[in-house]
Order: sequence, then structure tokens, then C-alpha cells
Amino acid sequence: MDKNTFTGLFLIMIIMGVSVFLWKPSDTELKKEAIRMHADSVKKGLIAKKNAIVAKTPDSAKAAASTKVDSALLKQPFGASTVGTEKMVTLENADIIVKLSTLGGKVSSVELKNYKTYNHKPLVLFDGEKSHFGLDFNAGSNSIKTDNLYFTPSADQLQVAAKDSGSVTMRLSYSPTQYIDYIYSLKGTGFKVGLTIKPVGLDQVIANNNSLNINWSASMRKQEMDIEQERRYTTIYDINNEGSIDYLSSNKDDSTTVADKKLQWISFQAHFFSGVIIADKGFDKSHITVNTDAADSLHSKQMGASLNLTRNGDGTFPLLFYFGPNKYDILKAQGHDLQKQIYMGWAPFALINRFAVLPVFNFLVQFTSNYGLIILGLTLILKLVLSPLTYKSYLSMAKMRVLKPEMDEIKAKVGDDNAALLQQEYMKLYKKAGVNPLGGCLPLLIQMPIVFAFFRFFPSLFELRGQSFLWMHDLSTYDTVITFHALPILGWTHLSVMCLFMTASTLIYTYFNNQISGATGQMKYIGYITPIIFLGALNSYPSGLNYYYFLANMLTFTQQYIIRLMVDDKKIHEQIQENKKKPDVKKKASGFQAKMEEIMRQKQQQQLPQGKKK
Repeated sequence: MDKNTFTGLFLIMIIMGVSVFLWKPSDTELKKEAIRMHADSVKKGLIAKKNAIVAKTPDSAKAAASTKVDSALLKQPFGASTVGTEKMVTLENADIIVKLSTLGGKVSSVELKNYKTYNHKPLVLFDGEKSHFGLDFNAGSNSIKTDNLYFTPSADQLQVAAKDSGSVTMRLSYSPTQYIDYIYSLKGTGFKVGLTIKPVGLDQVIANNNSLNINWSASMRKQEMDIEQERRYTTIYDINNEGSIDYLSSNKDDSTTVADKKLQWISFQAHFFSGVIIADKGFDKSHITVNTDAADSLHSKQMGASLNLTRNGDGTFPLLFYFGPNKYDILKAQGHDLQKQIYMGWAPFALINRFAVLPVFNFLVQFTSNYGLIILGLTLILKLVLSPLTYKSYLSMAKMRVLKPEMDEIKAKVGDDNAALLQQEYMKLYKKAGVNPLGGCLPLLIQMPIVFAFFRFFPSLFELRGQSFLWMHDLSTYDTVITFHALPILGWTHLSVMCLFMTASTLIYTYFNNQISGATGQMKYIGYITPIIFLGALNSYPSGLNYYYFLANMLTFTQQYIIRLMVDDKKIHEQIQENKKKPDVKKKASGFQAKMEEIMRQKQQQQLPQGKKK
């Protein structure tokens, strides 16, 4: 491999390394509001018995305190609903426990029964103190926010045990015949919670009653070991009625307003779990925002959405919630294209992951539950498919290695002063010998999209969460065999052993690749810089990703070793000499080759002394 070819490869690797750093969130941006809200981060305990719908009854002291209300407030619309005490009503099925609060009539918290946090505690998506849901509207000259008002649950449902399917009605009363009902429904299995908002007799009370403004906000609780990695993949996704997906930045605080299109759903997406609000007919106008409180170690990010919803012909406002895992097949089964919120990279990389890598991965899952072996099988299949390219790349580098003595002779004759003439002579040699100088690079470039695709595939793969292999307790995050105090400058608190193995395997691969390509001088050592860059960049990335890169390096090295036994340099040299003896048949140069030759001629003309140009 000549100097230009190797330099091109090196630049590609540098671009990859820089891209890794650019995708990481900025610590400065994450700490902008480090102090804000920290003093208010006291948790409320929400304790309810399982398998029953239980209303918490206040003690007499709290009840007495709640009656101390300004009499003027009681005279306002819905004024009686300003008095009350928060109670919890629980809806439960085989998969989730949903706690409804009488304060605001909202979903206060959701627990996923079949999943645990990284430290084996109950997995609660968000908690009541940092969760808000309510309607904003005008009643006469008063601005009403239902999130601050007390709802009354249906009395006949307070003591009924959870069934295969059930519903709870939370009522906000204006008068005995005028009210707003929140009708929640839950089936016996699944992650969907239905919500129908039903105003009754309020047409003359609520201004512009054909639509409602809904405000929903929640702070997603920390579920994974590394909160920085969790924040890296936590943001808001939305999809419009045309099926186009969009999302806010995961690297910084961000917000957007969508007024020109209807959004069908908005997802508060944490790394591996999400809460989604869905409207079949779409939200007319939406404003969404996401921000990070770096001082809050209990929550990954705070998310909010202001949504405008038009009522149906029957006067209701139907909604649907999804509270569950970000697992591709589960999301797809929900409908509404919820699976599109799993980010698998830019368009070409996403296509590779969704239509090639994911089907193969799901196929291998049928044979074993050991995800370390599944990744090994996936890597073996990939290397087998790409083996023709690997062979072609090796063969091209071997030809360049055989030609190197002749290239050195040309360089000695021409010298280093006229680079354009030197390259032109090289091109003549390549043409006579029938060698493509880019033959060793093109197969590698073709494989680059796959490298980038896997870079997004493994961090987004829910199936790796909590799966152990060898010393790695969780393939979805880094392995922590070696830990220490934060290192100066780098700030590391651990060294991932699998990342270390990946780096070592890359260095070994680079060494043997230099032997194949015949690289000498400083070019021989340039390839050793990139693995060091990746060690720093991938130290905090999932061990499953580093494990794949390690396997890919070792299998590529094994392939090249086998090919080396099959390829005879003497035969290659003899074939090149035979090619050089063939008559020089004029062939129409390819567009690329013609352009390169023209560039060489122009450079040579520029380097000729003034007055001698032809």
C-alpha cells in the first residue's frame, strides 16, 4: 500500500474517532443547571398494596388542615376542587402497575412488573412529585389548570380488585351535572393505558371547548448503572401523521414547536424504556422540551410536552398511553409505528441494522439464550459474507507489496522534488502491471457502513440489557472489573477490560496488516494511533459493542492468516511480469482514472520552469 492510499485510510479512521467524540454529550452543557431544583428533589413515598385498587385515606389532622381555604377561591369556577387531600388509586395487570393520583387525576407513576433496575430494584419509569398532567383552559375570566385540582374517583371502584380488564373514572366536578371525567382503562396484559377525557355540560363554561390544551411532563428515573450513558440515549421522539419521525437532541437541552403538521404521538424515551402519549387523529399544535439537571442523580432527564387536541364528534378526547420497554418487536406490536423511535443510525446505517443485522440477530436468538454466543455467531456470519472482500483486499495489498521494489527504483530515478511526475510514473507502472492501487482500500470502504451500523446497533439493543457473559455482568453497559478514582484530565473512574482487549486486538491487527502491505518508515506507525483513540472513546460504551469489535478484529486476522497461506508472492510477481510483457493495448480510461491522469498532468505542468510549459 503506497503513502497516499495509507494516508487516505488513516484519515477515514480519524474521522471515525472524531465522530465518536462528537456523538458524546457535553459535560458543560449537562451541568448548566447543576444547582437548580436540587434542593427540591425530596422523594415522596407512594406505597400501595399489589393486586388491589386502594385509596389512601388521610388522617384527621391532614383533613382538618385541608379545610383551611380562602373563601374567595371557593367562589371561582371549580373552586370546590381546590380543597382535598391526595389519594392514590391503583390499576394493575400482568405487566404494569399504574398509580393514579386524585390531585390532577393524573398517572402519578408506572412500575413495570417484569423488569428491574440495574441494582435489582422495582423499575418505576417516573414518580409522582416530578410527574404532571393536566388541562389548561379558560372558564370565564379565570385560567384553570386541572393539575392543581382534586378529582374524585368512582366510589364503586375503590375497593375492587384488579381484573383482566378494568377502568377507573376520575371526576373533576363543576356542579352535580357539570364535570370533566378522566376514564382510564387497562387490559389484563400489555403496556397500554387508555384515557378518554369527557367534558359533560361545560359548553357554556369552557371557552373554545372544541379543543383542549394538554400539558404533560415527567422526569425519567435512573434505571441503568451509568447515568451519563443513559442520558446519552434519552430524549423525546415524535412522529407526524405522515409517518415522519423526529427527535430532540440527546446531547444538550433542546425544544421545538410543531404547528404545521399534526403529531400522532410523542415519546418520553429513556435509554431502554419509554412513556408515549398517542392521539389517533393527532395533536394540532405541539411544543416539546427536554433538559438535564446534572445535580439530580436520581433522574436522567426532565421532559415536557404542551399539546393541543381536538375533540371527537361524540364530544370526547381519546388518548392512549404506552409505558414499556424499547424492544423492537414489542414496540412494533403496539402499532402506530412506535418501533421507529429506536434510533439505529443515519438512514443507510439504519437500513442495514433493521433489514439485515436485526433479522439475523433474531434468527440466532432461537437457538440459544446466551447473548455472548449470539454476538459470536453474528460476527461469524458477517465475516463469512464479507470474506470475498477480505480476500480481494489482501490480494491487492500483496500485489502492492510485490511492486514496492520497482516503485522504490522509480522514486530513486525521479526523486522527491517532482511529486506529480512521481505519481504519474507510478500510475504507468500500475497500468502495465494490471494493479489497482485502491484495490486494498475499496473493500475496506465498502465495509465502513457496517462498522458504523454496529456502532448504533448494540447500544440500542434492549435484548442485551442485564445479560451477562464471562466477567461482563451486563452487555448493555461497560464492564467494571478495574475501578479507581477519577484520573486527571481523562476523568475515568474505570477501565473496561473488554475495551482493553478490543484495543489490543486492533494493535495486533495493525501490526500484521503492516506486514501485508509492506508499510515502512513513519507510515508503519500511523496505524497504531487510531486504536489508542478508540480506547479513550469506547471505554464507557457497552461491553457488548467492544466484544463485537474484538471478535471482528480476531476473525479478520484469522482470515488474513489463512489467505496468506493460500497466496504465493512468487506467483503474484510472475503474473505481474507477464502482464508487463503484454502489448500496450489502448483502453478507454475510466472516469476516475482519466480524472487522476489529468490532475497529474496539470501538477506536472505547474512544476515546469516558466517558458518550458507545453
